[in-house]
Amino acid sequence: MKRQIPLALVFFFGVLMIIQYFVPHEASEWTFEFLMDWIYIIGIFALALGIWSLVKVSWDKIRLRRENWQYAIVTLLGLVAMICFGFDYFRNVFNAAGLQNFMFRHFFDYIMIPIQSTMFSLLAFFIASASYRAFRARSLLASLLLLAALIVMIRFNPYFGPLTAYLEQTASWLLNVPNLAAKRAIVIGVGLGMVATALKVILGIERAYLGKD
Repeated sequence: MKRQIPLALVFFFGVLMIIQYFVPHEASEWTFEFLMDWIYIIGIFALALGIWSLVKVSWDKIRLRRENWQYAIVTLLGLVAMICFGFDYFRNVFNAAGLQNFMFRHFFDYIMIPIQSTMFSLLAFFIASASYRAFRARSLLASLLLLAALIVMIRFNPYFGPLTAYLEQTASWLLNVPNLAAKRAIVIGVGLGMVATALKVILGIERAYLGKD
């Protein structure tokens, strides 16, 4: 029963949402909105599960003195501090006033955002390394990729004089014709893959979400 009931629920609600999409009726729209409201409920439970998992993993790391266990202490302290500040020292638990707490805003604006900026800035080096390996003209396709990338990158460079307008037109054509065609093909492929995966889940063929057998 532990597997039959989840499979039956997934099949029922999956078929229900498929039928609802093709029924232009107020009752159908109400059903859709009602079921979508459950996303917030599921999200709350998922958030609680994520916090519990973070606490458990970090505490085990501290207790067993695993490598870099000191960072787990910082993680737990940061979690507790941000919860405390976010609830305005638990004076505003049931409203959003805590989001304007002085410490909450400062921790977010001057610690969290710089950390995220640092992580994203590191991507530039990985992109540069990947571009160097991908753009080496070892074949005709690699040469075309290199040429197209150079045209797109230098299209806004004002030092090419009369060639600037031509480069801009060429770059626009590359972005709007061959690039867009490939992008649409990828989107169509992704969409078909999503439909196939959804059908496998609804029909009970894909059962990874149930855990190990």
